[in-house]
Amino acid sequence: MSAVVFGIKNCDTVKKSLKWLKEHNVDFQFEDLKSAPLAASTIEHWVKTLGADTLINKRGTTWRKLPDDDKGELTLPRTVHLIQSHPTLIKRPLVVLDGNIMVGFDEGSWQEFFGV
Repeated sequence: MSAVVFGIKNCDTVKKSLKWLKEHNVDFQFEDLKSAPLAASTIEHWVKTLGADTLINKRGTTWRKLPDDDKGELTLPRTVHLIQSHPTLIKRPLVVLDGNIMVGFDEGSWQEFFGV
């Protein structure tokens, strides 16, 4: 089964991770977060699995530009709404493989995750 990588084409970390996947002959499909809207059920699953604090990149420009009212408690409905409205809030890349989810790029973690 191939991995699904969610990210943004011009993100340097995503570029680095896609290069790593190609170099390690990992079969993957890339989903651009800006091109295809995410289903609420997908976001809910990610939030329940990872937690909002892991899923949302609070150090990124998108988060910093949000109005303070949107940065309140990250309940499940609020998090789903924020991500659907601003998909670039997701830490990148987000990888789904065989039901497992990983966010961010760390070579050691990726070697373990992909078994290479």
